[in-house]
Amino acid sequence: MVKIIASIFSIVLCSAAAYSQEYEVDKFDTGDGKELEITFVGHGSLVFKYDGNVIHIDPSSREADYETMNDADLILITHHHGDHCNPDAVDKIKTDDTKIISTQLSVDKLGLGTVLPNGESTDFKNINIEAIPAYNLVHTRDNGEFYHPKGTCNSYVLTIGNKRIFIGGDTENTPEMKALENIDIAFLPMNLPYTMTPEMVADAAKAFKPKILYPYHYGKTDTSIIVSLMKDEEEVETRMRNMP
Repeated sequence: MVKIIASIFSIVLCSAAAYSQEYEVDKFDTGDGKELEITFVGHGSLVFKYDGNVIHIDPSSREADYETMNDADLILITHHHGDHCNPDAVDKIKTDDTKIISTQLSVDKLGLGTVLPNGESTDFKNINIEAIPAYNLVHTRDNGEFYHPKGTCNSYVLTIGNKRIFIGGDTENTPEMKALENIDIAFLPMNLPYTMTPEMVADAAKAFKPKILYPYHYGKTDTSIIVSLMKDEEEVETRMRNMP
């Protein structure tokens, strides 16, 4: 029986020195005696904690006051758009020891960081990071240009202990995404006109079958649609979190 979990989650109220508000938090056993904690900040912004490291993903001051957030050991940025690559947020959480991995356009915007091109991988301590192409197949600006042209944006696959986690960033249901294998957790964006419709998210999820699907970056999209589309998919557990 497929599990559609929309309301069962842990809410952690962190101290004023860490977070300034309540965020939903899910925790996972990584099979190595350690735990992965995922904090759902909002939109495309996430925080992972694992083995004493704090990993910020697409930090954006629109979603949180990063002055109150934990300093980053690693920052992953999927692409250069302001709701994913925000210099103000990055400045507030980076230290001299912070590693920043992103795209060329993001490095150009921030003036710092290491480029990880599509199709390449790197390691941060005991975490493997793969850059997967993220791009539009259908949705374009008025001038016909894709919102996210191929080759300019990343999705990421993180291998943390025995967990493989896909972070979509801004993308549509690309062949590269649908060919993924052995994904435990997937974050798939779902808002128009920039990323995917619920139908596109369902198409991708049914193709590569992550064990847990988190639709995120969903704006004003009716999230009941993706829940309905995935309700009979027994191999995928769909979890909704507060990530508009």
